[in-house]
Amino acid sequence: MKPVYSNKALAGYPIRLPIILWFGTTLIAVVLEISRGTHEINNFLIYKGVYEHTIQQINLYATYPLEYADGNHYGPLFSLLIAPFTWFPISVGCVLWCMANAWVLFYALQQLNLSQKQFYVILLISVVELMTATHSVQFNPMLAGSMILSYTLVRKNKILPATLLIAAGMLIKIYSIIGLVLFLFTDKKKQFAFSFLGWVVLLFMLPMLISSKDFIIQSYQDWFHSLVEKNGSNIDISVAPGMQDISVGGMIRRIFYLQDLSNFYILIPAAICIAYPLTRYRYFFQQDFTLTYFCMLMVSVVIFSSSAESPTYIIPISAIAIWLSLKLPLKKEYILLLSFTFLFTILSPTDLMPKIIRDKFFVQYAMKALPCFIIWIMMIKELSIKKYLHDRRSIV
Repeated sequence: MKPVYSNKALAGYPIRLPIILWFGTTLIAVVLEISRGTHEINNFLIYKGVYEHTIQQINLYATYPLEYADGNHYGPLFSLLIAPFTWFPISVGCVLWCMANAWVLFYALQQLNLSQKQFYVILLISVVELMTATHSVQFNPMLAGSMILSYTLVRKNKILPATLLIAAGMLIKIYSIIGLVLFLFTDKKKQFAFSFLGWVVLLFMLPMLISSKDFIIQSYQDWFHSLVEKNGSNIDISVAPGMQDISVGGMIRRIFYLQDLSNFYILIPAAICIAYPLTRYRYFFQQDFTLTYFCMLMVSVVIFSSSAESPTYIIPISAIAIWLSLKLPLKKEYILLLSFTFLFTILSPTDLMPKIIRDKFFVQYAMKALPCFIIWIMMIKELSIKKYLHDRRSIV
């Protein structure tokens, strides 16, 4: 059986069309949004406000209608991440922010050391979803990249930077909690545990350098309450039907008109399915198993979240692209599955889809989640029954 990973790094590969598309479409998307006015880059205004409000020590989770619409839902540590991009004029900072997001995910995919063909396939599958995230000037591409990097760093036994990414991600957006499963996939468990806890403490305090201890502690409490409130409003389809909760739960609630259906009835069975493959501990150092498992978690953390929006789907789509790249050349059933994913998940929120179909079917019933849910089931099945070769080699 051929090894999944090549030993040749992608850094020396010539620039090809997928790479040009990756960064070119990102640049076009953000420039188009800026050209329509600052109201179209509202998320960047929110991000800028997080930094400024941290310095001013005013509530990070209150609404500021004179500055921007909606509100912030990221942890106080985000103020330091976004800070360098706020020092430029808004349009320049926004372009740099979106390009940085695209680069982080691109770099993370490079570090998987896949073959050139696999790498380009991943870029081509993910590029439209990256554009969707970029049109909303979202943080999610960078978050997806940090998740993938934490995996590759653990596989390379670089525990300190891996746990730094996991801790930082968690203190910005809770989705990064999936990185804790990597504790199981390393021999350096003590180093993983102690370095993670050390980073959490250090990063928790770090925003105090530009603010104050009392304000940051209060901000983390406010962050928790804002997430609880957001979850409640997300699952209420009478508040913003279709705009939030683009998840398995949202799909069920909207199709069957079960507005009061608790996520509890969805998350518990999902958690059992997610946990079951971990009973196959003999495969914890096998590359196919660990990468597939981590990709499955990247899908899970979005499709079972009431906070999932369309731009969030760069996280599961990049994971699905990695998983499919491991199966090249694709058999007929995987080609059909990929086509279904392109239609229902990747293209459904774009202008390529007729507006009435987009609004009255895909958005109204959260259909964007359906292909990802089907692929998630396939991943669970594969992780539960496939016989993997025993292999403790590094990814390098």
